[in-house]
Amino acid sequence: MPARPDQPDQARRDPRQGVEERQNVVMTTTAQETDFEQATHGYRRELLAHCYRMTGSFHEAEDLVQETYLRAWRAFHGFEGRSSVRTWLHRIATNVCLTNLEGRARRPLPTGLGTADSSAGDELEWDAEVPWLEPVPDAAVLVAERDTIRLAFIAALQHLPARQRAVLILRDVLRWSAREVAETLDTTPAAVNSALQRAHAQMARADLTEGSPADRLSTGQRQLLERYVDAFWRKDIAEIVGLLTSEAVWEMPPFTGWYRGAENIGRLIDVQCPGGVHDMPMVATTANGQPAFGLYMRQPGSDGGFLPFQLQVLELDGDRVARVAAFFDPELFATFGLPDRLDHKAP
Repeated sequence: MPARPDQPDQARRDPRQGVEERQNVVMTTTAQETDFEQATHGYRRELLAHCYRMTGSFHEAEDLVQETYLRAWRAFHGFEGRSSVRTWLHRIATNVCLTNLEGRARRPLPTGLGTADSSAGDELEWDAEVPWLEPVPDAAVLVAERDTIRLAFIAALQHLPARQRAVLILRDVLRWSAREVAETLDTTPAAVNSALQRAHAQMARADLTEGSPADRLSTGQRQLLERYVDAFWRKDIAEIVGLLTSEAVWEMPPFTGWYRGAENIGRLIDVQCPGGVHDMPMVATTANGQPAFGLYMRQPGSDGGFLPFQLQVLELDGDRVARVAAFFDPELFATFGLPDRLDHKAP
């Protein structure tokens, strides 16, 4: 049946109508994007810290934060404000992390492998197959309590099953109620409290001690770090040993061995480290709320330049160094914003 003149069919519609409809869609999408960006702005560094605690990997955490924002964007139209945006985002991030951790191996440091400490004379064993724990740049994360990002705390978390890890982080770090955690994990408050109790027992076995955040170091500790850098530059083994506590621990993933005792560590550096006098300059940074240094190694050649060798993260005990995690991963230097090369004039 032909259309009446006062009821035009699709072919006879005003072409401006389709343009207006598309413009309305674009305007609605743009408005939603603006609302989403305004609502979620400022949480990325906090979410990165949360995902890093869950995974022990800075690079995985970056990807998981991206996934969190993608899921949040898709669900934003249904967000009804029954919780704060911060809580809503952390709920999404927690479940994104739990999905990612299914069937995955935990990320240890060498001390977490369950092996006895090594002697400086033992052969070094490299294992690139282990998904090692990674340090995180202080500049990348936002935390209320610096101890909750310390390397020792993150390493201890890795000994917990993923859901227990989530419970402890949500309850003890984010200070959520058992009911809020239960809603996030689709369980009961009683089950949350039981998981938290088991997590506390496991963390107690880690024997964590308090540390001084890198931004609150005493004058004596800052002088200690200056002497530490100078001692490596001169490869003064006696000085390095004197700066360590008697029961200091040294580990250097992806090497599987770990070393206890100042004298043992001194022999390790003396015998196993390829650098000599004036071969190892350091550039200061901070990682996991702790003082850290990018150590460079002199390269053979006429220019005498230095290339990235290891990133050291230090834990201090008073006026001595109690623990060093030396990460042999040159890619970390870019992650921490450190130079990819030093010229022959260093330090």
